[in-house]
Order: sequence, then C-alpha cells, then structure tokens
Amino acid sequence: MSATVSYNELIPNNVNLASDRRLQRALEEWHPKFMTWWNVEGPGYYQDREVYLRTAISVDKNGWAHFDHVRMPDYRWGIFLAEQDGENKINFGDHKGEAVWKEVPGEYRGPLRRLIVTQGDTEPASVEQQRLLAATAPSLMDMRNLFQVNVEEARHLWAMVYLLMAHFGRDGREEAEELLQRRSGDPDKPRILGAFNEKTPDWLSFYMFTFFTDRDGKYQLASLAESAFDPLARTCQFMLTEEAHHMYVGETGVARVIQRACDVMREKKTDDVRTFGAIDLPTIQKYVNFHFSVSEDLFGAEQSTNAANYFTLGLKGRFQEAMLKDDHQLKDDSYAVLRRADDGFSRIELPALTVINERLRDDYITDCQRGVDRWNKVIADAGIDFKLTLPHRAFHRKIGEFSDVLCTPEGRIVHGDEWDREVHHWLPTEADREYVRSLMVQCKEPGQYASWVAPPRIGINNQALDFPYVKM
Repeated sequence: MSATVSYNELIPNNVNLASDRRLQRALEEWHPKFMTWWNVEGPGYYQDREVYLRTAISVDKNGWAHFDHVRMPDYRWGIFLAEQDGENKINFGDHKGEAVWKEVPGEYRGPLRRLIVTQGDTEPASVEQQRLLAATAPSLMDMRNLFQVNVEEARHLWAMVYLLMAHFGRDGREEAEELLQRRSGDPDKPRILGAFNEKTPDWLSFYMFTFFTDRDGKYQLASLAESAFDPLARTCQFMLTEEAHHMYVGETGVARVIQRACDVMREKKTDDVRTFGAIDLPTIQKYVNFHFSVSEDLFGAEQSTNAANYFTLGLKGRFQEAMLKDDHQLKDDSYAVLRRADDGFSRIELPALTVINERLRDDYITDCQRGVDRWNKVIADAGIDFKLTLPHRAFHRKIGEFSDVLCTPEGRIVHGDEWDREVHHWLPTEADREYVRSLMVQCKEPGQYASWVAPPRIGINNQALDFPYVKM
C-alpha cells in the first residue's frame, strides 16, 4: 500500500483496488447509488457551484491535501488507509501481543460488522442534517467550511463501505445498501443513533454540532483506530486527520459568535445584544447545555457488556490505548464512576472492564472543557464578567445511569414540577430558536459576514478573508 493515492480510477484509492476485480465491480456498482443519494440529500441547490475544497492526495501527514475550486459532484471521494508501521501487534484485550488481523476472524464477524455499520451510519446522517444550511450561510468562507465537512463525511461513508464490501461478503454489500436507505429524522427508517436524527436548523447549531458531536466522532474513531482488525484501524487513523478540521470549524465558529456578542456589549455598553443582531451569551450557554448533553449520550450506557466484549476481543480499544499505564487487559482493575446517591451523586469503584464507555466519556468531557476554556478566554479578554460552563454529566440525559434523573446544569437533583418551571433557563426555548433562526440570512459577497458572527482571524490555506471560497 502506498501513501500516494491513485487517481486514474473511478474510485481513488491506495488499497490497490484494481487487483480485486470483484470488489472493484461491487464498489463501482454502488457508486451511482451513492451519487443519487448525494444529489438528493447532499447540500441543496449548490451542486453546480465551484467550491474551494481540499482533496486528499496522500496519507502522508506532510502535504496530504490539495486545495482547488471544484464542483461537489466532481469531488474525488475515495478509499484511503493510513500507512502500516511494520509488523503491528495487538495492544489490548485477550489477544494482546499477537499480530494484528488482516482479515476478520470468523467468530468476530457479527460484532465487527455492527461497529462498522454504526460508525458508517453517522457519516451520511450528518450530511442530511446539514443539507439546507448553505441557504443561510453567514459568509462564503463558512459556506465553504460546511461543504468541506459534508464532502469529507461522505468520504468517511466510502471508507466504511469499502470495509463492509471487502471483508463481509454479501452481508457487507447489503449493509452498504442500507446505509443509503436510512434517513436522518425519518420516522420509518431513521439513522441508528439518536443525535443523528436531531435537526440542525441554524448555524449556531451547526457550530455546536461540529464542536460537540464531531468530537464524539473523534473519540469513537480513536477507539476504533486501536482495533486488532488492521484495515479498520488504519482507515480510522486517516479519518481522524480529516475529522480535526470539522472540530476546528465548530470551535472557531462558536468563538466568533462569542466574539461578536462581546464586541456589541462593549461598543454599545449593554447586555441586550439582540437589539443589535447578535446572540447573547446566556443563549449560547443554553445551546452548549443542549448539544453537550445530547452528544454525551452517544457514548452509550456507563456499564456496558458490549463495550467490555469489544475490548476483550480486541475490536475496540480506549483513547490512546498504548499510552495508558495498566496491563491493557483490565482483568483486576477498577475505575471510579459517578452514580446517583440519595439526593445527589457519589463516585464508586467498579470493574474497569465494565465501564469502558464511561472512561471514554471522561476523556471526551476533559477535551470539551479545554475548548470551553478557550471560549471563556475570548470573554475574559473582552473584560466581560461571564463564564460558559459544561453542564453536569447527569443533566438532560436520555441514555444510561442518568436517563431518569432530573437535575440542573449545576448537578442539583430536582422534581418534575421544578424542572418544568425552570427548564427554559437551561435549554433553548422555541423563542430562543426562533430568534436565532431570524438572524440566518445568507451573505454571499466575498468578505461579507453576518451581523451575529465576527470574521475569522485567518483565511483558509493562507487565502484572504475576501477570497471567493464559493463562486456564486
């Protein structure tokens, strides 16, 4: 396998696809079905526009992407696996120390297929959730960033479909078809995970989604990148390279909304920034509360037999598994997790193997907090006395230990009547959402930015802020 991608084929790849004619034909037959899905469910009304996109041309970390204007239907989606590092060994579980698997062991076909399908299903789902956002883009640069996220999520779909078709035979081909048939929010054939059936109706929601929900994707991909199944591990390693940009779009997007609110507060000497077409900090906090809590649920239940089995079998590891200081088998280890206790919460020690999900959620929360700290620096630098916070992990949960717990963002347990009375302070109301939607007006001139968001500090790939990122 080469670091350089072959582009003389219908499906760009670095897996020597031409050497397996049966697999190549199967993927080429899936290609027009994918294009039909993209043209219907991809970004609406902008398929003929030239967009300044980056395209993967190598899996080498140095200079792996090429930037140019391209129509999205002409984007070169493909199949890229990270380079092999010699004779890799399995880092964890019962098979620790053995050689990684090039093919799927027969007894693990079912669980591995479920992992790949669940990951694969999130990729087209986010495209479907975001397909109408370009109509209200706050700038051409933001519109371009949206399209970049969309085409890369679609490429990640290709990555999972390749694994399904290459290693799971007829079952894999059928699963690949199903990935194009489910739809985000469809009452009859919804996407597998709940967060990917939520609407993304505005750009503040999009920024929050790419910060919080794509960050969940980072941790899921990082866990799969530890897998004993080498093709899956190397596929996810390269996907993480692209995923980093999606989180950057979210973090800098929210930071720009915050910056604009702070600028208005200082210039107009008022907290009522809505009068001047900005989004107030308390509303931003409500959006943080909602998107963080919804994304937390994507990690699953705190105690999980499935997660324990995936780890023991070597299918899915922990975040940065090789850097952890334990035996990587967890037969006798414990891990502290939060539990409901009387009128509050307490930490208890549980067998580490049973709470793999919770450890990953802890890593995720720590990472989210670093981003929130950077947002708070924007506020502090503006001299404004306000601090954004992540809500308590039990707040607004639908899955796991806290699914039947009502508590405030600060972690105080409340009864239903108090929740109903106060929830409008904690989560976006319909009035909040309506106000945010009222600001969503497309800015389509180079260098033009909406009233509710500050311009970015730098352009993309060293281009100017008024560069024509989308040729309208």
